[in-house]
Amino acid sequence: MRKILIVEDDCALCQELKFLLDNAGYLGMILEDFEHAKDEILLTNPDLILLDICIPYMNGELLLRELRKETQIPIIMLTSLSNESDEVLSMSFGADDYICKPYNPTLLLLRIEAVLKRVYPQTISYTYHNLILLPERGILKCKDESLILTKNEMLIFKYLIIHQGKIVSREDIIMDLWDSEEFVDDNTLTVNMSRLRQKLKNFGYEKAIETRKGLGYILL
Repeated sequence: MRKILIVEDDCALCQELKFLLDNAGYLGMILEDFEHAKDEILLTNPDLILLDICIPYMNGELLLRELRKETQIPIIMLTSLSNESDEVLSMSFGADDYICKPYNPTLLLLRIEAVLKRVYPQTISYTYHNLILLPERGILKCKDESLILTKNEMLIFKYLIIHQGKIVSREDIIMDLWDSEEFVDDNTLTVNMSRLRQKLKNFGYEKAIETRKGLGYILL
């Protein structure tokens, strides 16, 4: 769960933001100590900061500049001032985005999501026992060893993992590959399934994929 720290001195707005973030699947946190804001932020180490420009003790833009000397935590500036110079200054100091109050909740969540995806790109993986499939790299890993899968082998194994324990027909797999813009006929599927089984055998999973006659395949 991503931690998002709210640096805003309006208590009502803080609670509103926290409620919005918590309901969107984030962990909303509120900064309490503005006098030692930079130290508290670094100690909290959030995944993203919502930073208001008008805060006690130190202007939000100056706090942003000080934070950028020590951390690259993504920061979205919040302001009630529709001032182009503030936006330019905030971005020049290293802000990742800028949004004016009163903000649109949906727009704010979309901005947060976009910044998080840009800063923390996720590598999607699938697990089967002690094997890890990394589709973006076309690699099947087992501890410190790895095997390269072809695109079709990777797509077939991913489909089987997603439906592990269930029988999937040859037609289901072929349609899934077609949706991935891969042309696969019945013979091509047989060849790729055979190659995938051999690679799983190399990792000690010789009987991982079982053929159910007349029905299809099942990943045990």
